[in-house]
Amino acid sequence: MEKNTEFVEKLVHINRITKVVKGGRRFGFSALVVVGNQNGKIGIAHAKAKQVPDAIKKANELARRKLIQIPLRDGRTIHHDIYGKDGAGKIKMINLWVLQIHIM
Repeated sequence: MEKNTEFVEKLVHINRITKVVKGGRRFGFSALVVVGNQNGKIGIAHAKAKQVPDAIKKANELARRKLIQIPLRDGRTIHHDIYGKDGAGKIKMINLWVLQIHIM
């Protein structure tokens, strides 16, 4: 099995998990990783392990298995502005290509 090197891997977040047991605390780690080829394929995965490198490795492998294709138009992924809200969090994704035309 050859390793595909065309994908870019980004580590988004590492979280320390603590489990309290009778003898004390057990520490584990979780990693959130995004993998993509910057041409419409993306995979996102979350994995847990006892050590940080193992969690990152597991998340990378899962993300490569869960690749999806995002339709592109004119080399862009966002075709229009998107507004979203979940709980107290708000997000606004703006089409940068249109924004550059208005600035010029």
